[in-house]
Amino acid sequence: MGTRAGMGRRSLPRCHLLVCDAGYDEAMAIEDMADAVERLKSGFNKFKTEVYDKKPELFEPLKAGQSPKYMVFACADSRVCPSVTLGLQPGEAFTVRNIAAMVPAYDKTKYSGIGSAIEYAVCALKVEVLVVIGHSCCGGIRALLSLQDGAPDNFHFVEDWVRIGFPAKVKVKKEHASVPFDDQCSILEKEAVNVSLENLKTYPFVKEGLANGTLRLVGGHYNFVSGEFHTWEIKS
Repeated sequence: MGTRAGMGRRSLPRCHLLVCDAGYDEAMAIEDMADAVERLKSGFNKFKTEVYDKKPELFEPLKAGQSPKYMVFACADSRVCPSVTLGLQPGEAFTVRNIAAMVPAYDKTKYSGIGSAIEYAVCALKVEVLVVIGHSCCGGIRALLSLQDGAPDNFHFVEDWVRIGFPAKVKVKKEHASVPFDDQCSILEKEAVNVSLENLKTYPFVKEGLANGTLRLVGGHYNFVSGEFHTWEIKS
């Protein structure tokens, strides 16, 4: 047997190796977490010095309140932040983000988080335009199109949520049955937006705003693969 100094790491007892590996992994995890937090801090510092401090005319009025023109529904996908892609400034849009930018139909007993946001935006903030934006390569839309009748869900919440867009799926499957799956997804990304826009009409305060002309419904689709953005308007 060689001396301790001459022993390689492989010669150490297995239990000792596990302890060392565990300690190393823990140290790396702590370092990674510190880097992640530091990224947030440095990001804010950059925003503070380059934007906040240089544009008092933008931020000073926001201290008294907000009066956004838009309410935007967008996907939670990290690649499609509407403030970035549409150049929206602080105070310009009241934003809700979720899986696939879905808007459920009016229901006082379910999805109150969405309902309360719509109610506050329309009744308190008096927004003028409700915008629902879908996007390319949407995982939520792929999940919706992949749902099989009677098959068990893979997630606790995702499948139940994307079923909000089920009418759009039925439409796409019926009208584009011969189209490849990926192309069906692209079509469904827009049709799901239309379902959400129609669902918005079921909210009494939205319906009232549409009737008296104080609200507009706009659909949008952002293709980050081709760098394109399209909009269309739904009439009441």
